[in-house]
Amino acid sequence: QVQLVESGGGLVQAGGSLRLSCAASGLSFSYYTMGWFRQAPGKEREFVAAISRSDGRTPYADSVKGRFTISRDNAKNTVYLQMNSLKPEDTAVYYCASSLAVVTTPRAYDHWGQGTQVTVSS
Repeated sequence: QVQLVESGGGLVQAGGSLRLSCAASGLSFSYYTMGWFRQAPGKEREFVAAISRSDGRTPYADSVKGRFTISRDNAKNTVYLQMNSLKPEDTAVYYCASSLAVVTTPRAYDHWGQGTQVTVSS
């Protein structure tokens, strides 16, 4: 059974930083692209960042480029999202997900975590 478990969310002031983690089990982690998505109240789930399984591709949403960094540790089956210079508009539930392709579309991701809340106060 595939499990993706996010952690690291919380409340932070604007300009602050958080590091999200997503621990994976039940899948061959190193074979998958891993992605981060977020969903704010009343909005659709949107792509944040992804990291390919081996060739280093890391697409980012324009809204987070230069502020967020995705990375992975295949030995620990974990993907991270370092979030710096946080803004109130980054407030959302953040989800990690796995895919066999390096894509930004949520429907292409087949396994999802339960999400972790990130709240940025102004």
